[in-house]
Amino acid sequence: MSQTRSIHNSLELWKRATKVIHTGTQTASKNPDQFVQGVYPIYVQRGKGSHVFDVDGNEYIDYPCALGAIFLGYGYKPVVEAIQKQAEEGVIFSLIHPLEVELAELLVEAIPGAEKVKFFKNGADATNAAVRIARAYTGREKIAACGYHGWQDWYIISSEKNKGVPKVLKEYLHKFEYNKIETLQKIFEENKGQIAAVIMEPMTIDEPQDNFLGKVRDLAREHGALLIFDEMVTGFRFGLGGAQQHFKITPDLSCFGKSIANGMPLSITVGKEEIMSKTEDLFMSTTFGGEAASLAAAVATIKEMKQKDVVGHIWKVGAMFKEGYNSLAQKVGVNTQSNGTPPLQRLSFKDSSGNASAEIKSLFLQETIKRGVLLGNVVFFNYSHSEEDIKKTLDACEAALRIIKEATEKGNMKELIEGKLAGEVFRQRAQ
Repeated sequence: MSQTRSIHNSLELWKRATKVIHTGTQTASKNPDQFVQGVYPIYVQRGKGSHVFDVDGNEYIDYPCALGAIFLGYGYKPVVEAIQKQAEEGVIFSLIHPLEVELAELLVEAIPGAEKVKFFKNGADATNAAVRIARAYTGREKIAACGYHGWQDWYIISSEKNKGVPKVLKEYLHKFEYNKIETLQKIFEENKGQIAAVIMEPMTIDEPQDNFLGKVRDLAREHGALLIFDEMVTGFRFGLGGAQQHFKITPDLSCFGKSIANGMPLSITVGKEEIMSKTEDLFMSTTFGGEAASLAAAVATIKEMKQKDVVGHIWKVGAMFKEGYNSLAQKVGVNTQSNGTPPLQRLSFKDSSGNASAEIKSLFLQETIKRGVLLGNVVFFNYSHSEEDIKKTLDACEAALRIIKEATEKGNMKELIEGKLAGEVFRQRAQ
């Protein structure tokens, strides 16, 4: 049965927010229009382990995991203790803090492509740095890109939300498609000697096919371009060495964030010494790059990974969910599927014609949130998710799927949706 709950406080806060905050939120993926507005909670007050509590006191098993930033769990004790200890001593200083050295050494030891390290705060900071380093090193200006890489000008020109960005930047960004090596080959052929770097997510939902990552690396080398892996999402979820270690493909530069400090604001750009050290004319300096509480959190996170089978557990519960969900979908008879690998999944919802259905997705989100399960566009797992969490989640999913099945047969799905249809944050568009 669904739980009786109110989201009154969330709705009131949102009314206040829209009067004083641009777009009402700092993060597009957290906007109420990404869920079932009017039904979904908008504000979370606190979290513990794999659960979060909204401002109305409702409890949910959480799967967005703060857009993948929560890796060990909310309020994870060893990380909290590390942050508290550092906060008592200070978090930012007039000179360099020794944690910069300690964390950099741990990262160089762990990540195959890391010989030199630079710290930042956001994913966009790190990918922007990697692109600038590549341009400085190669003396070229054009970039070949696949996947999502942040809101900075050089990338966001490829989106539909590119007002305020100089149109001339379109000439410098060329998009290619994942698992379609010919689309990258075409870029190199049409821009001979002009591509500074190939930047891509080594994997999102689709796995690389036919040695795709190896072919990308070889093409980049052949044409004198650098290979940059954006590992904001894959990062630690594929292991301490990232997806590059998992797939045995070492890039020239790579960017990590999200999971690296279990939710504290930290991102990194790492790369080969030859490349990172030969960019003396490149200015890259931030006040908060060496902020010590986040560095302490990252050190504590890495130590937990070394002492415990964090990645193994995440893959185990992720596989349990994926197999259980897809089995339920088949049993109930709803055209939905969980796609991707155990630590990173995306749910698809299709109508009888095989087209993506916002109505089915919205009814599913509505009915699962009523049963204490918080889901989003991407399903992440963290070390605090238990097998009991997964069982409860699958029970909620089954109830939602049965409601969808009945609504499909009766033709009354629209009538059952109590709020606005869930939307989708833009990603990218073809050039």
